[in-house]
Amino acid sequence: MTSRIPKSTARKSVVNLLRFMGEDPEREGLLETPDRVLRSYEELFGGYHMDPGQVLKTFRDGSEDVDEMVVQRNIQFFSMCEHHMLPFFGMAHVAYVPNNAIVGLSKLARLVEVFGRRLQVQERMTNQIVDALMEHLKPRGAACVIEATHLCMVQRGIKKHRSDTITSALRGCFKVAETRAEFLNLIKSDGQRSIF
Repeated sequence: MTSRIPKSTARKSVVNLLRFMGEDPEREGLLETPDRVLRSYEELFGGYHMDPGQVLKTFRDGSEDVDEMVVQRNIQFFSMCEHHMLPFFGMAHVAYVPNNAIVGLSKLARLVEVFGRRLQVQERMTNQIVDALMEHLKPRGAACVIEATHLCMVQRGIKKHRSDTITSALRGCFKVAETRAEFLNLIKSDGQRSIF
């Protein structure tokens, strides 16, 4: 990652962007906008400062007999397209087959956040998630499917309002047809029931 510029320089860039749009950055409603944008960007792009290895803390106790698929589906995420700097958002479905180590369930959702909170393309994000699982958990296999709506397709350009994009990445045992089919069946099943 390249070195960061000072916050004051970034603030001036937002002011100049407002001027580029034809706005008056001294207008009352815009006076605090540059600072708000910078705070938003610090949150939206916080994934650059998160380490997937730290997120994927493993548990060996209790995992000895776990050799079946662990699936977490419908993980909501928001990311930003690196081509237009517009949001894309949707659901990630993540799975792995343990090999003597498991992670807390929240860690799979956090892993999606690590890679989602960056300038991204969906294809790369999908692969980064499974590659991080393979590197840090050393499972028998890992898989990820992401379904997302891209505002660069909906709000501008071709303006296809009902389009979505689905990407998948499979490693290890998920390359086997039966395992892949089980995973895809589990993530599409309508087993959601509200407990409230």
